[in-house]
Amino acid sequence: MADICVGIGFRAGAGGDDIVAAVRQLLASAKLDSDASLRCFCTLDRKASEPAVLGAAAVWGIPVLGFGAGDLARVTVPNPSNRVRAETGSPSVAEAAAVLGARGGPLIVTKSSGNGVAVAAARRVP
Repeated sequence: MADICVGIGFRAGAGGDDIVAAVRQLLASAKLDSDASLRCFCTLDRKASEPAVLGAAAVWGIPVLGFGAGDLARVTVPNPSNRVRAETGSPSVAEAAAVLGARGGPLIVTKSSGNGVAVAAARRVP
């Protein structure tokens, strides 16, 4: 059942390959079957149409959902960042977007980052 929503934050210059690698690492660390588990990628609304995230989503054939900074900022997350807040208006993109995409479902993998990409995963609630 496709019930995993992956939140993605990424810097300008991060490529689709960087996002794919980060998501694959997240799925492996959580021992999730990517073919059966992924429902969507979630990110900041102004990043949702960028080629890097759209290209990565195409690898799995899933949609990209975008959320406004105000909506992201209202989500309580375990790893807020002042730097992310200064850049986006929200203390979290990856964790908060995952939770919003999952309709408030729980984080199952907290934020990890590398190569300009941060990812987190939440399990979607019905």
